[in-house]
Amino acid sequence: MRLASFKVLTLGLLITALLPQAYAESTPLPALGADLSQTSVSGISSGGFMAAQLATAYSSRFIGVGIIAAGPFYCAGTYPSLSFLQNAVTTCMAPASRFAAADGAKSLENAKRFADQGLIDPVSNLSRQRAYIFSGSKDPTVAPIVVDASYNYYRLAVADPDKQILYSKDVAAGHSIVTREQDDVPCGETRAPYINNCDFTQSQVLLAHIYGDASKPPSKAEPSGKIIRFNQRAFITGDLSSMDDEAYVYVPTYCQQNSCIVHIAFHGCQQGARYIGDHFYAGTGYNQYADTNKMIVLYPQAMRSRGIPANPKGCWDFWGYSDEDRQYPAFFSKKSPQMQAIIAMLDQLGKKP
Repeated sequence: MRLASFKVLTLGLLITALLPQAYAESTPLPALGADLSQTSVSGISSGGFMAAQLATAYSSRFIGVGIIAAGPFYCAGTYPSLSFLQNAVTTCMAPASRFAAADGAKSLENAKRFADQGLIDPVSNLSRQRAYIFSGSKDPTVAPIVVDASYNYYRLAVADPDKQILYSKDVAAGHSIVTREQDDVPCGETRAPYINNCDFTQSQVLLAHIYGDASKPPSKAEPSGKIIRFNQRAFITGDLSSMDDEAYVYVPTYCQQNSCIVHIAFHGCQQGARYIGDHFYAGTGYNQYADTNKMIVLYPQAMRSRGIPANPKGCWDFWGYSDEDRQYPAFFSKKSPQMQAIIAMLDQLGKKP
């Protein structure tokens, strides 16, 4: 073999070896003929902010939302005198006082303004949504007063707050999504992987609230369906999304041959599969609920970016790092590259096989 050819071959093999093997092995997201009329969404931390954004920006597509340790829609735009990033790290996480905190009424006013401009769906759709909202009383990352704003946002938006909103803030949890698994982080602590044992399975509580009388008890057995690792890159437009090349979807056995509803579950910062493996998409209880409720669960994935965009902890975008045009921010609107990708995935699940 000539030396030049050998060098080219060696370089090619080296590049191949350095590529993420999971991406190389991932498959296209399947068309499953899903019933998209009963879709819901939830998330923790930055994923909670993203769930709140998605449920408002595309309110016509969602019947309910779970917001765990996060503020309301467009929280990063609460105070125009501050930048989106300044709002995000103070107003939306650790405000100096209640007068500098997230404000549900202001968020709803902004949502109405954006709807009038055609940037998001009509706010009137929110009146029918059901909302589960949670703040751990020992959360040092997103202050309970911020989560109060999420409650106030939905209290002003829905038709029957007492029936449609379940707000829990009396559990002594740290900044986390909650399970009853003994090997998870003790309830009151805040540390990776931000999945805490507080003796109840939060994902199942929020889903039972969203689906109400239609909800069935979750399976007590191990999930019997398939977790599919798929090519998420196929749905991403632009260069600033900070979304991973691949993501995951749980498909119960029943849903592999029959039409099922869909729930979207967003991980938080430092909770993507690159950080914690399958702990979020296989260990937070969503899949056991899905098995008995004929539900597909979509687990989109964000990843860290240390350059441009600046997203060093792999968070979902609720302050504008994904905006291509800084003069006309889109992270909160239907033009958001992250939310457009999620909706495209949802539509793919809805296509007939």
